Amino acid sequence: MVNIMWICSEFSIESPLVGGNFVPERSLSISMNLLEKITMGKTKVPETKVPRSPVCWFEICDSVSRRFKFDSDGQLSVKVLEDPRPVFNRMIESFLNKFFPAGYPYSVNEGYLRYTQFRALQHFSSAALSVLSTQSLLFAAGLRPTPAQATVVSWILKDGMEHAGKLICSNLGARMDSEPKRWRILADVLYDLGTGLEVLSPLCPHLFLEVAGLGNFAKGMAVVAARATRLPLYSSFAKEGNLSDLFAKGEAISTLFNVLGIGAGIQLASTVCSSIPGKMIAGPLLSVIHIYGVVEEMRAVPVNTLNPQRTALIVADFLKTGNVSSPADLRYREDLLFPGRLIEDSGNVKVGRGLHKVVKPSELRNWKEMFPEEKFLICRGSKSTDLLLEHDATGQDALKGWLVAAYASSVEDSAHGSSHGVLNQAYEKMGTVFPWFLAELQNKGWHADRFLDGAASRFSLSHSSSR
Repeated sequence: MVNIMWICSEFSIESPLVGGNFVPERSLSISMNLLEKITMGKTKVPETKVPRSPVCWFEICDSVSRRFKFDSDGQLSVKVLEDPRPVFNRMIESFLNKFFPAGYPYSVNEGYLRYTQFRALQHFSSAALSVLSTQSLLFAAGLRPTPAQATVVSWILKDGMEHAGKLICSNLGARMDSEPKRWRILADVLYDLGTGLEVLSPLCPHLFLEVAGLGNFAKGMAVVAARATRLPLYSSFAKEGNLSDLFAKGEAISTLFNVLGIGAGIQLASTVCSSIPGKMIAGPLLSVIHIYGVVEEMRAVPVNTLNPQRTALIVADFLKTGNVSSPADLRYREDLLFPGRLIEDSGNVKVGRGLHKVVKPSELRNWKEMFPEEKFLICRGSKSTDLLLEHDATGQDALKGWLVAAYASSVEDSAHGSSHGVLNQAYEKMGTVFPWFLAELQNKGWHADRFLDGAASRFSLSHSSSR
């Protein structure tokens, strides 16, 4: 009944009653018509797919017109329609695509171009100096190699000593994480020291093994230190999670200028540096250029991890101006030679001393009860303030402790009081500003989840000692 009503609602059917009487012929005719309409309703008309026209649009960027088109199969094709730029500009774009990360300069942090420029200078001068030193080594050994032979042997000597350098530098990784710039510079100084010994080896051929071994040992340590600091330096420029792209393009630049430097070294070894006096002039000059390049290269890196020196600079700026400095603001203010110096404006805070050297066992409980919920201890001295961190303290814990120490120093300078009273007052002041301070710190790009204090000493209190 329901189906019939649905059919009736779909098709207009005349009633078989005429004048109140049932007419069989008309009923049969209606049944036939009804059957035909039902059959027609069940027959589906085959759907015809209308072919989609390709989606096409044009984009003009830097006077270059490109056509983008999605084909019927969904593939995107790009065609350059017009490029009126000079050939030189096209070559520059091709160079940038090959040696700079995608999206440059918007995909990297500030300072990447300057870093890359001095990185190229560093690798060029280092490669040229390496050829001269290897040629000198072979002369000292009694051989008379051609410049091309010196280039080949240099790789063998360097790779052979690299394993010894790995063993010596294996326990210095934490220090390199804390101060990657300093260790990168130290690596190049060691490399030039080893190269200098190789250049001087012909002057004392009877000590060839000693001089050559010491020189290559220094170069092996330098290679390990340089490789260990490479990742934290690249990470400082990664702005959009493009660390792999940065690493690949950085290595491409290094390879290019290493090859150019080797070519320049071969040319020098064949001409002005074919004798020892020539090497004595060109060697120090190339070394100075090399060290200058790596120093400027490191100064351009905006390292965004917290270590003692950068934390001290951040706190000092915050206390003086009320603002949080960004990694780019601090990169040229870091002391790359003596990073452990105390900064008066940040409270003369010293991190990393052993607990047994700072706190007497009888006073440990009192110091811990001062801030029982925190993972740091603050012990104020006459010239400096010791900040002691627990083994699982984070960057936020270190920032809290540093702010308390800095506020305590400023409070004591303005009003004398007991040490515990000054620290409690400083702790309350820290609690009022820390949420905003931490949020602003993270907005500026700092990683506050860790505090890289190198091989500094940390403590862990047992329940018996804290009671």
